[in-house]
Amino acid sequence: MLILRLLNVVAPVYFLCISLVTFVLQLFLFLPNMFKDPTITPLFSPALLHGALFLFLSANALGNYILVIQNSPEDLGTRKNAGAKGVGTASEWPEAGRNASSSSQSTHFCRLCARVTLRHDHHCFFTGNCIGSRNMRNFIMFCLYTSLACLYSMVAGVAYISAVLSISFAHPLAFLTLLPHSISQFFSGAVLGSEMFVILMLYLWFGIGLACAGFCCHQLLLVLRGQTRHQMQKGIVVRARPWRKNLQEVFGKRWLLGLLIPMLNVGSEYPRHKGK
Repeated sequence: MLILRLLNVVAPVYFLCISLVTFVLQLFLFLPNMFKDPTITPLFSPALLHGALFLFLSANALGNYILVIQNSPEDLGTRKNAGAKGVGTASEWPEAGRNASSSSQSTHFCRLCARVTLRHDHHCFFTGNCIGSRNMRNFIMFCLYTSLACLYSMVAGVAYISAVLSISFAHPLAFLTLLPHSISQFFSGAVLGSEMFVILMLYLWFGIGLACAGFCCHQLLLVLRGQTRHQMQKGIVVRARPWRKNLQEVFGKRWLLGLLIPMLNVGSEYPRHKGK
């Protein structure tokens, strides 16, 4: 348990450090290198498009990351204790009780968060809290845009390394053999420390991008089935419903707006009870 609590602190710090390093490399290394092309006027430089696209991806990734934390699942145990003390109106608590009882198989007590959450999916160490009905859409968007930002940074880094070291990536195996090649050239003095650092970041971006993409696809599959990760692991059978209904429960009616900008789960059909 101590290791899990330590991981719950280290993982968010690791994510923020990777985000900071990515910002620094993009703004102070990749973008200035794109402006050096003398054949292109600064007004129509591809660096402007690159910078705008990277800021769009990173703003959505970090924005949804913050919303996942701010919109963390509500503690049903606290609401139950508050209801026993007479907090809230009499008409609110029977409805909350019916919702909780109808979803009793979807509730779970997280030892790390010390709370009972409705439609508990899993505990995310990179955000340091649980993923449930209230922040599932923001979590999926966070995984999607993190994957896109990492893969896009990898492409920009490959272009930078190709221009600086005059390396061609036309062959499919060129990227796979880049690291061992670069290590030998680094110790011989042919590759600078900053260039070697960018090469290491290429593989880190590639790994994080693929991992987040796979996790995003897996979460979407569970959403389409109307099932949570916790229910899948416990072998709980869920009631069969149309996939459009399941998708609307998570993404709401304004799903298109949520794809473009970070926003709260507006229009979602999940029960959300606000404390008084």
